[in-house]
Amino acid sequence: MSIGQLSKHRKLGLSDERAVEMYRFMQKARKFDERGFLLQRSGKIGFHVSGIGQEVAQVAAAFALEQGKDYFLPYYRDYGFVLSVGMSVKELMLSVFAKAEDPNSGGRQMPGHFSHKKLNIVTGSSPVTTQVPHAVGFALAAKMKKQDFVSFATFGEGSSNQGDFHEGCNFAGVHKLPVILMCENNQYAISVPLHKQISGSIAERAAGYGFPGIKVDGNDALEVYRVMKEARERAVRGEGPTLIEAVMYRISPHSTSDDDMLYRTKEEVEENRAKDGIPKYRKYLVDCGLWSDEQEAELLEQLKQEINDATRYAEQAPFPLPEDTLRHVYAEEGEVR
Repeated sequence: MSIGQLSKHRKLGLSDERAVEMYRFMQKARKFDERGFLLQRSGKIGFHVSGIGQEVAQVAAAFALEQGKDYFLPYYRDYGFVLSVGMSVKELMLSVFAKAEDPNSGGRQMPGHFSHKKLNIVTGSSPVTTQVPHAVGFALAAKMKKQDFVSFATFGEGSSNQGDFHEGCNFAGVHKLPVILMCENNQYAISVPLHKQISGSIAERAAGYGFPGIKVDGNDALEVYRVMKEARERAVRGEGPTLIEAVMYRISPHSTSDDDMLYRTKEEVEENRAKDGIPKYRKYLVDCGLWSDEQEAELLEQLKQEINDATRYAEQAPFPLPEDTLRHVYAEEGEVR
């Protein structure tokens, strides 16, 4: 690897410490996800939806945005993203256990419906891709108020066929809004493969709405970071939206209620597992002299302890009370709206 390649993260404005921190969050998301599967299989939680294989693009995108300023509208696989912008493993674990302290919904939504007011994470609804026009609405507010934040939404390639996606893109394009839309193209809309659901490229669709569409390798952390950073700079300059298609592969089943061997082969999964971006990024850090086997072992032990502690806490935490069912649904008397 050349000197130029070894310093790629620095050329992108990432310090050595930030480059390493990205890797830590990728592993944190992966280990949390793996624990979610184990908890469901052991009967401790009812359902888990996975994002294994998609963490690299999620974390890289989060690091290119500004926490405390930008607004985030993630979709249900984005553990890597929400952890990177400030959610804790404990908070996510409270969500999968549906406990009252869950900051996402107080234990009332399915896991993956992320929400955190202090972190500017906007809750999503169950119908897929509704977060796209919502993100466009936040971007409209930024433009009307002449504020320099951007809004960011993620979604799957299957849901990019929904009307909400196209309506959101059209409105954003017409008004040149500061919104970034990232499709996590994981090759499957539940059980339907890409070639049966998409004609052409998702990124190419942006041309019809008058703004750039960029296709990027979702397993390449620094490339995702680069295109995200450029998209944010473009949005803040008032040049309008960007559509990013991050191509990756969903290594895990769609969810714990899915038998993925009914629609794909083990050979296909293993072939794509070999392209997993986490070990690829780890190798880059090792080649840069920023990571070692000793640091890897220490990180995995820390994450194991953190996830164990969060699991124990969430298991013992109280469930929401029936009398609080309508809390946060309707404004209470005297409450400031």
